Amino acid sequence: MTATHTGHPRANPAERHWAEGLTVFAAIMLMIAGVLDILRGIMAIAEDDLFVNTANYVFEFDLTSWGWIHLALGVAAVIVSIGLFQASTWARVAGMVIAGLVIIANFLSMPYYPVWSIVMIAFSGFIIWALSVVRQDDFDESFTTPPRNL
Repeated sequence: MTATHTGHPRANPAERHWAEGLTVFAAIMLMIAGVLDILRGIMAIAEDDLFVNTANYVFEFDLTSWGWIHLALGVAAVIVSIGLFQASTWARVAGMVIAGLVIIANFLSMPYYPVWSIVMIAFSGFIIWALSVVRQDDFDESFTTPPRNL
């Protein structure tokens, strides 16, 4: 006769700390990316001379439009990162969505500020990775179980 297990095995403490660490890493990275996107949006709205104008670009928008897009994404990223610090499931999903939108926005605005766009794409890739590798059981359990002294 074989035994059947009706649930997921409880994560060991090392796995819980790993899940907690990745979530905090993603929250901090998303907060940094959001603040930097807010600053980039403000610079673009103010039409700073720091940005390069590219002629004949397929996805050409007005610099002020790009500024508002980056400002909105930055504000959303900061709000979602606060939710990640509180271990909200909605924030985990929204964090991956916001990071994906940041990747798309930075790809489309790459001709205006190429090096910074690549840096923000890499940041967002790390955020998506950190939020997607944690299993839901580890995520829920790591923040509901009080820490124990080592």
